[in-house]
Amino acid sequence: MSVTASATTAYVEHTAFFVRDILPLIDFFAEVLGMGVTKIDGDPKAPRQVWLQGGVQLIAAPDFEGPEGRFGHLGIVCKDVPAAIAASRARGAVSTAKGDNWLLLENGLLLEFMPEKGNAVEIVRAADPRI
Repeated sequence: MSVTASATTAYVEHTAFFVRDILPLIDFFAEVLGMGVTKIDGDPKAPRQVWLQGGVQLIAAPDFEGPEGRFGHLGIVCKDVPAAIAASRARGAVSTAKGDNWLLLENGLLLEFMPEKGNAVEIVRAADPRI
């Protein structure tokens, strides 16, 4: 693996998972990890999707019959979204029906590129405890 100059800098803002039942998971993340709900899509008593503090998105898939927590996509905040899209396409990624900023990689990984607000990329990357 070679390291080359990057098209932009970014960080993973959220990970999305399809789950059969969202409500028990809202309680789990709140009670165990202190991760409250930041946004709800749909009826709060039967949400279609929820976003939690700390970067977790849960998407209702009540009819799914596989292992719980099927991966959906990575939401990535980019300093330069157009540069990230162009660089991704140069490596074989294709935009999806969701929009140009939704890219499907050749191996099936789905990415959602989002623009940063303020200086978020630098701030979040500087806070990484592994660096």
